[in-house]
Amino acid sequence: MVNLLVLGGTTEATALCRRLAEAGLRGTISFAGRVDRPVRQPLPQRVGGFGGVEGLAAYLRAEGITHLVDATHPFAAQMSANAVEAARLTGVPLVALTRAAWEPVAGDDWQRVPDIAGAVAALDRPACRVMLAVGRMHLDAFAPNPQHDYLLRLVDPPKGDLPFPKARVVVDRGPFTLVGDLALMREFGAQIVVSKNAGGSGAHAKIEAARLMRLPVIMIDRPALPSRAEAHSVEQVTDWLAHARADLGV
Repeated sequence: MVNLLVLGGTTEATALCRRLAEAGLRGTISFAGRVDRPVRQPLPQRVGGFGGVEGLAAYLRAEGITHLVDATHPFAAQMSANAVEAARLTGVPLVALTRAAWEPVAGDDWQRVPDIAGAVAALDRPACRVMLAVGRMHLDAFAPNPQHDYLLRLVDPPKGDLPFPKARVVVDRGPFTLVGDLALMREFGAQIVVSKNAGGSGAHAKIEAARLMRLPVIMIDRPALPSRAEAHSVEQVTDWLAHARADLGV
């Protein structure tokens, strides 16, 4: 019998779980617990870490997991690396449901940086109005640049004081629209956008808005990950699952 574990946290993960539930397949979706209000899921869910590679491997064995799908955020590098190693240790087939990275098109003005530290360094400039779209977990890293006015759009309200004195917080959850992001960024008077290269459509509106407003974008490249099988749609995952089940005789 199939028993899936989906490492979630993305809109793609939710869409996959809906498809799996409709097909009557057994599975669990797991969240890291960094979001206070996770989206309700059509599969049973667990929240919290596993305790590294060994903890995840132990969970796969104890729960009789037959297939593992990594549908975490493209920047959840440690979890993805742990999934690859735990799958190797246990022999559980793994596929990553991941978004293709964004690529610049005509009209884009990107400064590509390799990581969060690179984005912090790129903001070492005279004061301006910055849309900082990096998520709540990375805000403290930008404390060395208190001169800017920041626009922060977060899934959950910040916990505790912000690491810089001038900031506007908008609590909202994607997917976002071009019309909405244009209105938000114009009302704020954004002069520059800082973004992770998350890929997909749910958060791309701010990149389109920056293009239309002729704003520069500091684009943070994705972290390097171990080699693994990848899919870029729910359909590709279900095709992979059909082949993996046939290979395992289940």
